[in-house]
Amino acid sequence: MLVPVIAAVDGSAESFAAAMGAPPTPLRQWGRAAREAARRNRPLKLLHAWSWHPRQDGEPATAAQRHLARRCLRQAEERVQRTCPGVRVEEEQVEGPATAALLRAADEADLLVLGSRGLSGFTGFVVGSVALGVVARAARPVVLVRAEETAPDEHVPAADGHDSTRTPYRDVVLALDLNDPCDEVIEFAFEAARLRHARLHAVHAWQQPSAIALGPGDIGLVQVPQRADEWLGFMTAVLQVWREKYPEIEVAETVTEGRAQSVLVRATSGASLLVVGRRFTDRPAGPRTGPVAHAAIHHVGCPVAVVPHA
Repeated sequence: MLVPVIAAVDGSAESFAAAMGAPPTPLRQWGRAAREAARRNRPLKLLHAWSWHPRQDGEPATAAQRHLARRCLRQAEERVQRTCPGVRVEEEQVEGPATAALLRAADEADLLVLGSRGLSGFTGFVVGSVALGVVARAARPVVLVRAEETAPDEHVPAADGHDSTRTPYRDVVLALDLNDPCDEVIEFAFEAARLRHARLHAVHAWQQPSAIALGPGDIGLVQVPQRADEWLGFMTAVLQVWREKYPEIEVAETVTEGRAQSVLVRATSGASLLVVGRRFTDRPAGPRTGPVAHAAIHHVGCPVAVVPHA
């Protein structure tokens, strides 16, 4: 049995209002999940998690909630079937806290897709506590996508400037940490580019060490162009084995001096996907997304895939 792509169906008041016949909210993240399932030749599971709350008389209000959840799932399925009619769709309702339910589902998923509103027309996401909790703890890759995204957003514009799905895909951008390059993250990015027949753009941000941080035996303040060349040579060496494994993928390499947040915002302008890593941690403070993934989620405008690794 093929492991599915799982899309979380939002149980918010807005989604329930849409399910009950109110003007629908943008629900296109399900279209993105369906396209991912089609590209990966996998089924799509629509998952709705809900928690019941007892009424004042002590009786659980589960019947109404289950009914609303079913309608919400059916609405999502209808939209998916219009977007990608060849994708096999499954539905599931689970009871319990949404974060815990989605984490359990992610354990059995090829990929988990979560929708979020954009902060503006350009960059960043409005990410709720459920999405952040899932991203910080999930054992499988999680993709955050704008709820208002459409299929043409993944493609370069047509020659006349209009949106199109017949043009090539935009770049897949890999945020590559050359201080600790991780195979899982790199492979996910190359595979994402292969599935899209897109170019892979690997990006590393580095910062010049301050004089205070240098020890007595350290080489002093090496010229910036020399340090950039050293980083670029290292990136080429790290990616060489992946170029050989994916010879059909065009790869662009960029190393830039600056803060990762600013570098990634510039690099992902016009990209179809950003891939970042998140390290598993057993720190007492609990799971964290890490500074680069956190910056990407809150400041990058394209969909973000967060890939966990050891």
